[in-house]
Amino acid sequence: MTIKKLTTLLAGAVAVIALSASVQDQARAADVTLRASHQFPGGKHDIRDDMVLMVAKAAKDAGVGLNVQVYPGASLFKAKEQWNAMVNGQLDISLFPLDYASGKVPAFGATLMPGLIRSQARAKRINASPFMKEIRAEIEKNGVIVLSDAWFAGGVASKNGCVTKPADLKGRKLRSAGITFADMWKAAGASIVSPPSNEIYNAFQSGVINSTDTSLGSFQSMRLYEVTDCLTAPGDNALWFMYEPVLMSKKSFNKLDKKQQDAIIDAGKKAQAFYESKADAINDEAINAFKDHKVKVVTLSDADYKEWIDVAKKSSYADFAKKVPNGQKLIDDALAVK
Repeated sequence: MTIKKLTTLLAGAVAVIALSASVQDQARAADVTLRASHQFPGGKHDIRDDMVLMVAKAAKDAGVGLNVQVYPGASLFKAKEQWNAMVNGQLDISLFPLDYASGKVPAFGATLMPGLIRSQARAKRINASPFMKEIRAEIEKNGVIVLSDAWFAGGVASKNGCVTKPADLKGRKLRSAGITFADMWKAAGASIVSPPSNEIYNAFQSGVINSTDTSLGSFQSMRLYEVTDCLTAPGDNALWFMYEPVLMSKKSFNKLDKKQQDAIIDAGKKAQAFYESKADAINDEAINAFKDHKVKVVTLSDADYKEWIDVAKKSSYADFAKKVPNGQKLIDDALAVK
């Protein structure tokens, strides 16, 4: 056999081996199906569902053998069970209100704290701050990583009058989304009632509550404009913002190859950019839904906002600083963002 023929045969063999390895790699990659869960309505134009669906589409379009199956409406895990499921590797991805895990990681309470964010524009700036660097470090230390940052604006929906000043809460029965806000509402004179989120509509109808705080998106998807007569909207002085990022289990992430990891990170960035480009419009859409149903819409004046912050400093902030290691520093770092 000539050297030329031998070289040709060897080259062919190498090509076959390389092709076989490539096919095997692609076959392995094609077997990767990730499960993504969230508690929000699917197919009802909730931007949070849209974000997770965008992550799924971008990951698949990357052509690296990633498939993401989305389970909306808490159909796979109950809302607060999703954190432990990600930590343990039972759940791959979730758009998750981080404060829900504050019982496990107290520092997460800072991501639903009165007055720390104040506006959608400031939310984008705070994402690049030392405050968020600390929050992301806590997330990762506990076995989860962030794919998309997202802050959702909210307010108070109420029946039998508006809530703009602390004095407006005296005697009210209020359902609160988290402990930090509940502390402030109680300090202002409200009684805190805790029906599950899927029972808020009925709780208004039956008189169990006459006020609630939550995100604008949830106000709209729950159709609370049908059972309330006033919405205290974010405006320029929003008290209520909640960090609801797209998260991924570190165990699940580490099982992916480098190309798949890059693809899922890129998908998360695309979902974040999509949300940030739509946030103001989404907020306006929710507010307009209340206006269209003849619900009065108000915002906080500078003086109103200051009154609430004074109450928060004596209640929510003080309690957080006392109970959470490094709590005061987290508050100070967030407030330092201009």
